[in-house]
Amino acid sequence: MYGVLWWVLIAAASIIPMFKLLPHFGFHKYYAVFCILPVGTIILLWLMAMKLQEMEQR
Repeated sequence: MYGVLWWVLIAAASIIPMFKLLPHFGFHKYYAVFCILPVGTIILLWLMAMKLQEMEQR
């Protein structure tokens, strides 16, 4: 029971900021739903880092 509660809190704590961050990197904000899974969060962070590198080179 408490494990599910922690999972929901951590997922919400990562989804809400992603809704605001993803559009700045050129991704649709609803991709933040992938943060429900920890692997989805890691993939989105990696994609944002790659996009940031691309933006810095311009």
